[in-house]
Amino acid sequence: MRFATNILWNLLGTGLPLLVAIAAVPPLISGLGTARFGVLSLAWIVVGYFSLFDLGLGRAMTQLIAQRIGTGQDHQIPSLVWSAMSLMTILGIVGGIVVALLSPWLVGSQLEIPAGLRAETLPAFFLLAASIPIVILTTALRGILEARQQFDVVNAVRAPLGVLTYLGPLAVLPHTTSLSTLVAILVGIRLLTCVVYLVACWRLYPELRRPASVDREQLRQLLSFGGWMTLSNIAAPLLLYVGRLSLALLVSAEAVAYFSTPYDVVINLLIIPGVFVSVLFPLFAQQFPQSRESVSRLYGRSMLQLFAAMLPIALVTYWAARPVLEWWIDPEFASHSYRVVQWLAIGIFVNSFGHVSQALVQAYGRPDLTAKLHVAELVAYLPYMAWLIQHHGLEGAAIAWVIRVAISTLALWIIAGRCLSGSIKTKVH
Repeated sequence: MRFATNILWNLLGTGLPLLVAIAAVPPLISGLGTARFGVLSLAWIVVGYFSLFDLGLGRAMTQLIAQRIGTGQDHQIPSLVWSAMSLMTILGIVGGIVVALLSPWLVGSQLEIPAGLRAETLPAFFLLAASIPIVILTTALRGILEARQQFDVVNAVRAPLGVLTYLGPLAVLPHTTSLSTLVAILVGIRLLTCVVYLVACWRLYPELRRPASVDREQLRQLLSFGGWMTLSNIAAPLLLYVGRLSLALLVSAEAVAYFSTPYDVVINLLIIPGVFVSVLFPLFAQQFPQSRESVSRLYGRSMLQLFAAMLPIALVTYWAARPVLEWWIDPEFASHSYRVVQWLAIGIFVNSFGHVSQALVQAYGRPDLTAKLHVAELVAYLPYMAWLIQHHGLEGAAIAWVIRVAISTLALWIIAGRCLSGSIKTKVH
């Protein structure tokens, strides 16, 4: 029952800001203009997603805390948290300094920002640089709460503050269109989120209010786990960008638009397995030391639930691809892209199960296996992707993507089975 409740909380925390964004973006574009809105969009990306570059330490901390809970070693959690937070603070400060130093160069010559906007864009970028430590610490604090299955707290904060991320700029739009003001609002919302999560963590672990010594062994485990997570985070996007670049080189730049536009929309369906994974990951990590059988039951049950959730969505996406594209864009665009959507619907359905298997393998303490798999995929993907694009053009790129995720899902399923049987040893203790 709690598993289902946590899934619903995550759907709320993810879905509500998304719905508000759909409604808020058109008036923001109208009020700000396309160029200024483009810079604001960049601010959303930096403020909202810079946590991906925390060297994987946020996910590593969640895994290790959940594991300590599962083995009854709660007394190690304060030193683990302080070790992780100290390192992540340093990373955040370094990241902020790097972005601040690069900002004049990026704004001045690299990002094609209109000359009239550069004067207000540069201070906005400096604000973004200052927000990077906040973003990374927020990820860490959320990881602590998720390790303790506090998804009601996490999403009770994430949903309203995620909504404010869009409504805040919209509210001040009648008074100012200054990018610095708009970005300051986004940074302020992120700071508020960080403070609320910090208070929630203090209530959960009052001993965190007192500094604990940095534990070198736990620091080593964090860096080992996080390093492999970082490699996965680098390799996975490369698999997409290589495909788009190959389309441009082997077919045309126009073909990239026909592929990227439906891909960027349909890929959002992976929010659903993402919601499952965010709940399952700490559960897997916590239960592995106690009972592999309970993990196996949870794994099988979640796969069935994901099948029931994704199958109708994939079928509707497949059959509605052409008419929806004709309505959304135009019939000519639909004639080029609808087969891409149909292949993507198949691939996303298959890939959903890979996400759950990957979470199990990483929760078991073997993120190195998933990272190595992503690198191997990148090497193997290039030859058959190029062949399919040369012989089948745009549709070939989509088929290549489906083949890749199918191979990945099968490999992850096999690795997950070996983790459950104990034939693969864990590296994190």
